[in-house]
Amino acid sequence: MTKGKSIWMRLAAALLMAATAVPSPGFAQGAGLGAAGELVDPDVLRVCADPSDMPFSDESGKGFENRLAELVAAKTGRKSVSYTWYPMATGFVRNTLRSNRCDIIMGYAQGDELVQNTNAYYRSTYVLIYKKGNGLDGIDTTVDPRLATKKIGIVAGTPPASNLAAAGYMRNVRPYPLMVDTRLAPSMAELMLKELQSGVIDVAILWGPMAGYYAHEISPDLAIIPLVREKTGRMAFRITMGVRPSDQEWKRTLNKVIRENQEEINKILLDYHVPLMDEQDKLITQ
Repeated sequence: MTKGKSIWMRLAAALLMAATAVPSPGFAQGAGLGAAGELVDPDVLRVCADPSDMPFSDESGKGFENRLAELVAAKTGRKSVSYTWYPMATGFVRNTLRSNRCDIIMGYAQGDELVQNTNAYYRSTYVLIYKKGNGLDGIDTTVDPRLATKKIGIVAGTPPASNLAAAGYMRNVRPYPLMVDTRLAPSMAELMLKELQSGVIDVAILWGPMAGYYAHEISPDLAIIPLVREKTGRMAFRITMGVRPSDQEWKRTLNKVIRENQEEINKILLDYHVPLMDEQDKLITQ
């Protein structure tokens, strides 16, 4: 998949996938397992996921979306969870959810037309990361003058890159690829933060869930600053579960699970150091 839910993947890959998303014949025909033509398995939670996309999903079950899948299965009376593994890049939705090989994508940006979104179950933002006590304390925007002479790591094509360009800081940027096949390449988030720690770059800008997880893994001396003071560009996104457009009853079931279990969902996300933001851009800490 992309190492970006995460979101350079989950947002940018959605744009790439839209160009090639053609429903499979089985999807178009609507023959299925559930009532009113719905294709949802009533006994097994069939999840569409990337096999190597920490902190989101992982074939060994270590990601927070794996844990959320177990929660959803329990709350909807499923006996087990099964996975269709596919890199979350171009073709992901077409080859998984829309091919009826699975019934739910555990994390998808709200508003994407390739899937039907449930209600959002968390909201996060891009963040700025730097080493504490290194002359950068207090920076909280991409236009801070102190960034003018700093080496900045950023994933190409993500929203904060436009703000850096407008500020005239692109000459300082060390770009990281937007899309990678994680079966063949390591996480760009992990690589970026390791290069921050080693001094290859001075500042990193990443999607919050990835930054929180890998920063905690790499060093306690990394400051993580939500980009909530940007004057232009959208930095915060709501994340939903994705289902097929035809599966209306399934969507209502999942919305009920989200509504009744939001505190437990938040706890799982906070266990992975996801920066959770409320609608007023305040951090949710419990």
